[in-house]
Amino acid sequence: MMTSTEIRQQFFDFFKKQGHEIVPSAPIVIKNDPTLMFTNAGMNQFKDYFLGNKKPPFLRVADTQKCLRVSGKHNDLEEVGVDTYHHTMFEMLGNWSFGDYFKKEAIAWSWELLTEVYKIDKGKLYVTVFEGDPKDALPKDDEAFNEWKKWIPESRILFGNKKDNFWEMGDTGPCGPCTEIHVDCRSDEERKTVDGKKLVNQDHPQVIEIWNNVFIQFNRLKDGTLDALPARHVDTGMGFERLVRVLQHKQSNYDTDVFTGTISVIKNITRQSELVFIQPTSKQSIAVRVIADHIRAIAFAISDGQLPSNTGAGYVIRRILRRAVRYYFTHLNFKEPLLFQLIPIISQQFENVFPELAQQKEFVAKVVKDEEESFLRTLDKGLKRIGFLIDHSIQRNSSTGTISGKEAFELFDTYGFPLDLTKLIASENSMSVDEAGFEVEMSQQKNRSRSASVLDTEDWITLIENPINEFVGYDSLQVKSKVVKYRKIKTKGKEAYQIVLQATPFYAESGGQVGDVGELTINGEKIKIVDTKKENNLTIHFSDTLPADLTGEAIAKVDFSKRQSTAIHHSATHLLHAALRKVLGTHVAQKGSLVNDEHLRFDFSHFTKVTDEEIKKIEEIVNEKIRENIRVIIKEMTIDEALKLGAMALFGEKYGDVVRVVMIDPNYSIELCGGTHVGATGELGYFKITHETAVAAGVRRVEALSGKAVENYIEEQFDSVRRIRELLKNPKDISKTIEDTIIENAGLKRKIDSFEAKQLLLVKYQLLQMVQKISGINFIGEIIEAANPEDLKKLCFDLKHELPDHVVVLAANLEGKAVVALMIDERISADKNLDASKIIKESISPLIKGGGGGQKTLATAGGQDTSNLRSVIDKVKSLFQ
Repeated sequence: MMTSTEIRQQFFDFFKKQGHEIVPSAPIVIKNDPTLMFTNAGMNQFKDYFLGNKKPPFLRVADTQKCLRVSGKHNDLEEVGVDTYHHTMFEMLGNWSFGDYFKKEAIAWSWELLTEVYKIDKGKLYVTVFEGDPKDALPKDDEAFNEWKKWIPESRILFGNKKDNFWEMGDTGPCGPCTEIHVDCRSDEERKTVDGKKLVNQDHPQVIEIWNNVFIQFNRLKDGTLDALPARHVDTGMGFERLVRVLQHKQSNYDTDVFTGTISVIKNITRQSELVFIQPTSKQSIAVRVIADHIRAIAFAISDGQLPSNTGAGYVIRRILRRAVRYYFTHLNFKEPLLFQLIPIISQQFENVFPELAQQKEFVAKVVKDEEESFLRTLDKGLKRIGFLIDHSIQRNSSTGTISGKEAFELFDTYGFPLDLTKLIASENSMSVDEAGFEVEMSQQKNRSRSASVLDTEDWITLIENPINEFVGYDSLQVKSKVVKYRKIKTKGKEAYQIVLQATPFYAESGGQVGDVGELTINGEKIKIVDTKKENNLTIHFSDTLPADLTGEAIAKVDFSKRQSTAIHHSATHLLHAALRKVLGTHVAQKGSLVNDEHLRFDFSHFTKVTDEEIKKIEEIVNEKIRENIRVIIKEMTIDEALKLGAMALFGEKYGDVVRVVMIDPNYSIELCGGTHVGATGELGYFKITHETAVAAGVRRVEALSGKAVENYIEEQFDSVRRIRELLKNPKDISKTIEDTIIENAGLKRKIDSFEAKQLLLVKYQLLQMVQKISGINFIGEIIEAANPEDLKKLCFDLKHELPDHVVVLAANLEGKAVVALMIDERISADKNLDASKIIKESISPLIKGGGGGQKTLATAGGQDTSNLRSVIDKVKSLFQ
């Protein structure tokens, strides 16, 4: 029996003999196609070739492509683990023709590979071809039908509808008719009972599609119409996991060596008995299949650059991971991180075909472990909460019920349960989830978070019709211009103004860089520009005042000092980014930034705290580049030219055909950037990291200074050291003196604590001599000397153990502040219905002009008036007389 590795290699060898170039898989994460979040089909990386946008380097290629189908039109998540042949991440073996061969060759080679090379029984194969579709004016695919007649009896050629035999990647894009190859894996006895052709495309677990040959002829436009492509192409996809299952004569994909190694490790780690897996539909069996599947999707997505997060593609990965955690937590009764322990076997298994995981296995394992630990901290509480909601709903409805949108949102917001996890648990209990209500709650939360920034704006007053709104601030910081329009705004109850100019040197906030400030002079009247932002590509200047006359010439002048300091920090950010990648690894990618004249803040993907040694190395690299005084070269070019140069583009950013490229040594830093920069790195002077912290799972933050800001910072640090040195009487070794002082202070504190404990003990014995009998109660009420409020509480507790049937009220004057503690024996509190907290709030706090509270038997108060401390004691005493 061939191994999965041998099966994959035979595919490559076969098509190499047919003149195909074997190319590597594209990343599973889509970074330059706004229509897709993940690679969901083998053809994604060849899309531009099909559209005629690019000329392919080879007319024939073959590959195995990592694919992920958990979102959008192609979503197999709910079937994964429940059946035996769907997966989140899977391999798609494919052979491709870009305007070269077409249906004849593709069909003949498919048949030859499956029956002659892989030796699949011809009698177990069925094929489908497109039956046509009148709505799209598409005829029946007679060409494919006639080609298949050369290899297989007509009785085994079936016609399929548009759903099954017309392949489309999405709502738009390349598409065309397809012919599928299905294999009947049932036993001979079963096949005699029911003809396999009746089970094709009927979701039978043993009669499965194994290969799809797509003939790309059209491009689906947004309006739904089809355009013929410049050339006809072949796009085939054979599910690797299904192929291995067939060739290894297994009834399930999970029984093949693609998964058995991982499944064995899962069983060993979770210490599961084989007895629980006898039934394939048992919860334990499903859980193991889900985990074995999901860890592949998680591992390859992270290795391709997508960290788990709360938004977009990152949230999809987090959802998959949390789904897997819940399965092992609940159904395998395993309560500690498991998934990260599977990374080594996955990386080893795919080392020769997908080496990127093996190269980053430590990083991927740490990211996964951090995510597991984070979710496990709330999972148990969340499961108890959803269990309560399910029980409560069933009790109300006697049979089945619905988890409301508000409840589902609580599970998401408080316990980190993705909606599909809540739906899964609900379905296991024959319940549903109000998804529409969940979306309403989610929308309301987003609206609440946005409400603080909403502006109350009046209508624009236009002075010049159809103007040019031009930014000239890369080259000039002062220009003559004219006001195009303006309007009054209100934010947080304060009036302000927005102004639009024909031409402006003011940089509008973008790409992490803050907007420029400066001044605007019109007819000799100056106003301050306090901020600059963009709105629908319009540069808007914010001012607290407005000139009396807005007509005539306007002189717009940017604050040079702030712009220069901001540019210094922006260039420093680029140097920092490159240094982070050199020191920490190429997994580092920008996740957010803030650049202003005072400092820079840079968020980046990384799995652990940046050590002091790493920070020192990063600073050394950046400062070396500053000393080299490298010229900062800024060029405009096409996006393709920029990427060929190696320019770094940010995931999620939208770039036009022409982009601005900032180069600081082509071998060190090339980034797409619209911000402002220095002319040479020497202008930065010096660079210093001042802070490093975590801002989210897998995301770290560095704050740093450069230029004049770092000079000020260093001077402040020297001033602090000078002051400390003076306070310590100018010792030769300041560190040693500080260490000695700390040790000495610790010793003195221990002595003080011991002394205070003895003093409290003495006070306790003195108070026991002052007990008054009032109506059967042992009453103590005294003003004492204390070091802190805790002393009063400690004395109350100590007296409680010495004195039955007690009421104790202690007061003290702590450096002009009144403090009071009141303790009432539990029996007396119950018999007389007296509450210490209520007495403190209603009777004592007003006397000392303060406030307080506590428990029914012990409460405390603090206030500004120490003159009534004796009245406090008398007031409490009166309550028991």
